[in-house]
Amino acid sequence: QVQLVESGGGLVQPGGSLRLSCAASGSIFTPNFMGWYRQAPGKERELVAQFTYGGGTNYADSVKGRFTISRDNAKNTVYLQMISLKPEDTAVYYCNLRYPSGTYYGPRDYWGQGTQVTVSS
Repeated sequence: QVQLVESGGGLVQPGGSLRLSCAASGSIFTPNFMGWYRQAPGKERELVAQFTYGGGTNYADSVKGRFTISRDNAKNTVYLQMISLKPEDTAVYYCNLRYPSGTYYGPRDYWGQGTQVTVSS
């Protein structure tokens, strides 16, 4: 079982910055890929950023150049650094841990409870 806890959300003005954190705990196996999704009310959950095979990253076009996903393995924590925030970035941001298909534990997704990001003046 995996537990994911997001933090760092809040209210920020357009053009501002926030850094989200996702602390992972429990029984975490490899391989796995962690990432961030977001969901606005009444909208579908969408991928924001994720780690991929080979240590790469994948970003939604809407956040490329503004958001950066990173991790601190010693702390079992994944981060999402967000700069130049726009009102359309307003959403609940969810941490995701994925066991890919073709692996023993996959396909399987674990989700945090989310942290609210509101970009407004």
